[in-house]
Amino acid sequence: MSATHRTQTQTTRLAWASGLTTFAAVMLMITGVLDLFRGIMGIAQDDIFVTTPNYVFRFDLTGWGWIHLALGILAMIVGLGLLQPSTWARVAGVTIAGLIIIANFLSLPYSPVWSVVMIAISGFVIWALCVVRSDTSPQGSQAA
Repeated sequence: MSATHRTQTQTTRLAWASGLTTFAAVMLMITGVLDLFRGIMGIAQDDIFVTTPNYVFRFDLTGWGWIHLALGILAMIVGLGLLQPSTWARVAGVTIAGLIIIANFLSLPYSPVWSVVMIAISGFVIWALCVVRSDTSPQGSQAA
């Protein structure tokens, strides 16, 4: 009975791990597409962005556009890599999501609501990639 329970626990954990990684991949690709569009708007200097005169981190709107465009492309590539079980993609996913959080924090005055939404989505991506354990060995599945 113990071996059957352990096998069921391993199967359940593997299903959760697969589901969370797929969730992170899809969310990272969506974040990448949205960042790509935000980058294009910044490069085109769209009127959607608000400029704040006394912001500590003052950047050119075109510069922000290129930063978001590059992060968006990288996020989409890493999101596709996350659809296959690979450690490099998980590490890169956490790194890219972290960079997206930093970029959106620094661009809060230019589009505050959108930046908060992107920070929240990227936070979920980091959580989903970090909560998954890669080992499904019997030692990893025993209760502490």
